[in-house]
Amino acid sequence: MRFLNIAFGLIRVSTAILTLDRKACQFPTENPLDGCPRDTLVIGAGQKYTTVQSAILSLPNDTTRHHILILPGNYTEQVNVTRPGPVYLFGQTRSPNDQKLNTVNIIWRNATGAGVNSTLDNAYTSTLTVAPTFNSSKTGSGPTGDPVLEGTPFGNLDFRAYNIDFINDFRDYATGPALALSVSYANTGFYYCGFYSYQDTVYVGKLGNAYFYKNELAGQTDFFYGFGTAWIASSLVTLRNCGGGITAWKGTNTTFENKYGVYIHDSDVKKANSSLAIAGKCALGRPWNAQHRSIFANCNLDDSIRASGYIAWGATDPRLGANTTMAEYKDYGPGWNVAGRAVGNVTIVMNDAQYKPYSTVEKVFQHPFNGSFGYTKWIDDKPEG
Repeated sequence: MRFLNIAFGLIRVSTAILTLDRKACQFPTENPLDGCPRDTLVIGAGQKYTTVQSAILSLPNDTTRHHILILPGNYTEQVNVTRPGPVYLFGQTRSPNDQKLNTVNIIWRNATGAGVNSTLDNAYTSTLTVAPTFNSSKTGSGPTGDPVLEGTPFGNLDFRAYNIDFINDFRDYATGPALALSVSYANTGFYYCGFYSYQDTVYVGKLGNAYFYKNELAGQTDFFYGFGTAWIASSLVTLRNCGGGITAWKGTNTTFENKYGVYIHDSDVKKANSSLAIAGKCALGRPWNAQHRSIFANCNLDDSIRASGYIAWGATDPRLGANTTMAEYKDYGPGWNVAGRAVGNVTIVMNDAQYKPYSTVEKVFQHPFNGSFGYTKWIDDKPEG
């Protein structure tokens, strides 16, 4: 994996409004760049760039915004984005508002864990990594993970991907951590994308901000995990089997109030196919440490979900505490069981007042330098075009 070090310093980004019609750029034409912003790079067979990473590495290490159009195909590679300036990736498609019709797949095959590269950090496995340095992207172990070197700068201020599927298909079952996505010290947004693995599919690490809109996110074991902040909206959370929980988060101690965690809103949580015999077996999550925070809000849960909702980490190591927030708000569907949640005594069923502090992106995303709330200018607020 190649990472570029970025000199520490304050970053100033132009606030000029740039008109961008991403649908015009994504639509297939005889000249692929018709409708694209000036200086857009194109990737595909017969083009100057045939891999995504080669195009990323060609970009200047500055704060200017750059666009990359990826032509249909399977790209077997790891993609690492370290530059601070905005990077927008577009997958070419005739159906820009339908993730199921994506034509671009970025694929990698690697995992860690018992019997599989067991001495390596999970960071080595990721299909896409957005982080300023390799060290800042490491997951580490224990309640706080590996320390990040003092002076490490914040990375990409505005990374976006549209209509691209990111796949780690090392095995067709959970054999160990196999990341499809890793985000640390960066702001990222994913629109109509897919993320596919079995264990630890999506990692949002320290000072990582990740926003997902109308994505499919698939896994089996702890497939949302991290230290940072993730918001999943109007998406499909696909259960490929049951192991651990859907979410497994570590809180991060900071000098300011924080709302790090994973928030899944207005989404469908259901098994990958009707042949899976997992009714009542899948947990909404389990606490990676006692500062775990995750909330499923207004989600449609299929019958795969356990009656208790969430579970403790283990019988002898529950990892529960006063700051553990494993919660639901107005979920519904066959997997919602109010009596089961009460008996399990692990899931917090929030009322309006309890949910309000976490009810919008402005209330949970924070500025990485001072912790102020309302830091959302990197989110596409009109993703449907």
